[in-house]
Amino acid sequence: MTRPRDADLPRAGWYQRIFAWGMARDDERMDSLFGQRKRELLEQVTGNVLEIGPGAGANLRYYPPGIHWIGVEPNPYMAPYIRREAVRWSVDVEVRRGTAERLPAEDASVDVVVSTLVLCSVRDVAAALREVRRVLRPSGRFVFAEHVAAPAGTRTRRLQGLVRPLWSVLADGCRPDQETARLIEAAGFARVELERFTTPIPIIGPKIAGSAYVR
Repeated sequence: MTRPRDADLPRAGWYQRIFAWGMARDDERMDSLFGQRKRELLEQVTGNVLEIGPGAGANLRYYPPGIHWIGVEPNPYMAPYIRREAVRWSVDVEVRRGTAERLPAEDASVDVVVSTLVLCSVRDVAAALREVRRVLRPSGRFVFAEHVAAPAGTRTRRLQGLVRPLWSVLADGCRPDQETARLIEAAGFARVELERFTTPIPIIGPKIAGSAYVR
């Protein structure tokens, strides 16, 4: 099992505690904008499911019965919120502290990896996607729903670049102009099914959702 180095993990200080509290209270608002899309992606998953950066456990309501869910979360203050949601939605959960770039899971050990609204905050997305491929079993699937960079040359893309420095500080490292779609398509998956769409949210309106499959 790959274990995160201490240097890779955020310091568990007051900011991490406040951010966890804020995420737990923001989940309902985001669900109203994005919930149906996530439901369509997640309600069909089976087996061992590893979710990267689950935050306060907002996605637990969408999973079908019978899965074993592993949440890899760098912020230790998210764990109580995750366990509360697990009880609420009757999901068998296991919380592991770690990062997307060094997932604490064995090679070829999970059936599905899930990432929703989290790769924007990952420092090295290419490394994270290599980890996704490593932990997936043959014929496994990476399910994703992310906000991404707007098309080059558009007003939104220029605005994303302008606000990025302050945005990243206030939003726990989020990069509104992260080119996640391009990185997923270049990550070496056998097949990528990706849909682009837009939600009525300033700066982070451009979205992608879909699945990527290993051989």
